[in-house]
Amino acid sequence: MTRGSISEREAAQRAARGEALCAATVRALTGDAALHYSGARLCRNMRPLPLHAPHLQTLPPPADPLMTMRGAADGAALRLRHSDAALHRTLQPDASLERLLFELLEQLRCETFIPPGMPGIEANLRDRFETWSRAMHATGVAESHVGLLLYTVAQMSWSRLTGHPVVEDTEGLIEATRMAIAPRIGGALAGMRRTRTDQAAFAAFARELAADIAALIRAAGGDAQEDNAKDDEDAGGVRNAFSLFLDFDEQEDDGITLAHSGDSRVLKASGQGYRVFTNRYDRELYAGTLVRRALLTEFRERLDERIVAQAINVARLARALKAALAVPQRDGWSFGEEQGRIDGRRLAQLVSSPAERRLFRLEKHTLLAESMVSFLIDCSGSMKAQIDAVAMIVDVLSRALDAAGVTNEILGFTTGAWNGGRARADWLARGKPRFPGRLNEVSHLIFKDAVTSWRRARTDIASLFKADLFREGVDGEALEWACERLRSRSANRRVLIVISDGSPMDAATNQVNDEHYLDHHLREVVAQQQARGDVEVLGLGVGLDLSPYYRNSLALDLTSLPDMTMLAKLADWIGSGGRRGNA
Repeated sequence: MTRGSISEREAAQRAARGEALCAATVRALTGDAALHYSGARLCRNMRPLPLHAPHLQTLPPPADPLMTMRGAADGAALRLRHSDAALHRTLQPDASLERLLFELLEQLRCETFIPPGMPGIEANLRDRFETWSRAMHATGVAESHVGLLLYTVAQMSWSRLTGHPVVEDTEGLIEATRMAIAPRIGGALAGMRRTRTDQAAFAAFARELAADIAALIRAAGGDAQEDNAKDDEDAGGVRNAFSLFLDFDEQEDDGITLAHSGDSRVLKASGQGYRVFTNRYDRELYAGTLVRRALLTEFRERLDERIVAQAINVARLARALKAALAVPQRDGWSFGEEQGRIDGRRLAQLVSSPAERRLFRLEKHTLLAESMVSFLIDCSGSMKAQIDAVAMIVDVLSRALDAAGVTNEILGFTTGAWNGGRARADWLARGKPRFPGRLNEVSHLIFKDAVTSWRRARTDIASLFKADLFREGVDGEALEWACERLRSRSANRRVLIVISDGSPMDAATNQVNDEHYLDHHLREVVAQQQARGDVEVLGLGVGLDLSPYYRNSLALDLTSLPDMTMLAKLADWIGSGGRRGNA
């Protein structure tokens, strides 16, 4: 591994730790346990929350060290804590330009409520705003007339509300604009500072200021102000000039967009929730029974050749997994120790041999791996191209888990047919009722079950190479099935690793419902399983970031076969519950 790749991994690990710290801070300040960070974005139950102001956005590198990350997290937490979202929606202006400014002013109002005894939050917020200000100056946002005007208003509003001086680096840049607009907005600025503890009263002055600045911008646009039909175009130009300004609230309802995910109108409107048109053709199969034994043997030889070529140290992986997944258990006593608890049976030796020191006993502990790990493999058609690498990963990790004494399963999911199969034929025969829900026959596959050792199941695991298993995928139902299998086993820790290269996809279901029906259901299932808390659900993306679905996820580049370094990283990631090694 090169020096550059090591530094990249360390940077990713530092970023993950920073996000974890920021998420803990936000949860502590708001009391909302559902808040977390995913892909550097604050989310609630996997749904990204809107960013109401430019200085909460991700800053250009290298301007995002831990302190500025904390400043953004503190600002978001104070907004959630001190702004009534329902009231804010009733008070906000309709026009885009006025609303842009109104959002910023409400965010700055919330940032004045520093909790008593927490000066660090004030320092974080100030550092974040000042770092953002310098970044805006460096990127030339304030070079245009509109950009300079908006930047000056942001500086003046922040200074008046917080009491801090405007950023020294750009004080000379904004001085002329500041003097020109002060008489016009001075009254609104004073009113905002005076009423900052009253959201509704503050909003009246904020709307006044926003309207005044919008009028100045439109006036500078000449004839554009006379054509109301061009308002949206003008506002769009302003947002382009000040591109890091904000996300509008509506984005909270647009669904997760980090990895081509979205909300289903049909599922949201359905009073019955997710539906299955028919499950009469659904099957749970042992994959090894679907392949001729002679062919299975060939598949196994092929898999073994690839693993041998990569020089995988299974014993090392087993030790790492056992240390991460096992828990210490009492295993009797060790006698004749020189420290510990006094052993009453040896006190007579102290009389006969005063120099004797081996009069103590210590509790003995042993590591017991009373955990269970399941791998759930997406067997949709697109995964065929990656199945060599995926088969190697699950086979080696299953073998290492067995050696560590950790119960494990290898499962898969696909459909019994393309384009709906017999389920769709039944739907057609019944007159094509609207919005039938899932419209295909699902197949849940077992490559290795919990009661079978890796050695006995190793041949069946190679059935992953059977090409006609790979069709379409209904992820949400498969996830529920795998979680229930985990719960049926006694374990002090249960981990489910979903391996996939994309969003759920079943053409027949999406065509007769909408394109996000299965996608939306998967997010619901993941959120439900995480809320129950007895199964840790991790997403292992094959060339894809699965963070829109899974709070703890890892993206792998499998353009080459996995080596020992990658597998060691995976073992560490599994043991940490997905909290380390995110890529």
